[in-house]
Amino acid sequence: MPGIDVAALTEGIRAGHRAAVSRAITLVESTKPAHRAKARELLTELGSGPDSGVDSPAVRVGISGVPGVGKSTFIESLGTQLTGAGHKVGVLAVDPSSIRTGGSVLGDKTRMPLLAVDTHAYIRPSPAAGTLGGVARATVQAMTVLEAAGYDVVLVETVGVGQSEITVAGMVDTFLFLTLARTGDQLQGIKKGILEISDVIAVNKADPEDEGRAREARGAARELAGALRLVHGKGEWAPPVVTCSGLTGHDVDDVWARVHAHRDHLGAEGLHHKRAAQQLEFTWALVRDELDQRLRHHPRVAAIREQVRAEVLSGDLAATLAADRILAAYDERAAD
Repeated sequence: MPGIDVAALTEGIRAGHRAAVSRAITLVESTKPAHRAKARELLTELGSGPDSGVDSPAVRVGISGVPGVGKSTFIESLGTQLTGAGHKVGVLAVDPSSIRTGGSVLGDKTRMPLLAVDTHAYIRPSPAAGTLGGVARATVQAMTVLEAAGYDVVLVETVGVGQSEITVAGMVDTFLFLTLARTGDQLQGIKKGILEISDVIAVNKADPEDEGRAREARGAARELAGALRLVHGKGEWAPPVVTCSGLTGHDVDDVWARVHAHRDHLGAEGLHHKRAAQQLEFTWALVRDELDQRLRHHPRVAAIREQVRAEVLSGDLAATLAADRILAAYDERAAD
């Protein structure tokens, strides 16, 4: 991205130009040192207003669920309802597989064909940039860009179930967990801690035209509600468990109403404190991500990387000693 004019890019974002938004998100996702410096400059400009950061009026919602639960169908249904009501909706899809490959699944727009062509919506895969710290950095900063461009609802979709859910829950106001009837998610959710971080739970694919499926969904909702009583204590927010159909749009508006009920429960002060705590955690995520980048790019570390790799693979060097050798090379460089 040669010749980045931060002032012009900032102006384009605030004017809501999609090309500027796309370019800015590409910039904040980049791991190149020069781009990271420009990204910090851009984000400083975008975060300078009174309605930014912890005080942004945007509604931030994380959406998760097991593969096949119908997240994309649900998001398209919810998103089109919201744009129809006058909202601007941004969708960021976090792909944990990019931790291994360095890329991201680009099929999100094909799974949301109506929302993809909606002029009041913006869909973007958000790559993990190699680490879960990269997830936090890329996604939080992309959220900042979207909110500066006037998107008042930001939906963050996690493609899989795992540690990325914890990461996403730490950057949104409300975490919505989608599940299905007859999948055993009631117990699995407790094992994985998903229910502990969920603020709203919806049993999807409760199509009203299929009474059998709708009845199963209602039964699953009752079981989940019972399981939640074992997780949450008295006086805490009790995550509501509802049913919906992303395919038909049935009761999707009720799910959204529960999201707003959670925000009302937090209140303005509670939401401010929650976002402030998230910013503090994000600060440390940025520090860890930056240290990871510096470690990878230090010349002395690069000089011994292949030798250490070969010795570990051959069994001649224990992992603990290999780590000590790498850190010693980094510390030697840092002491110069």
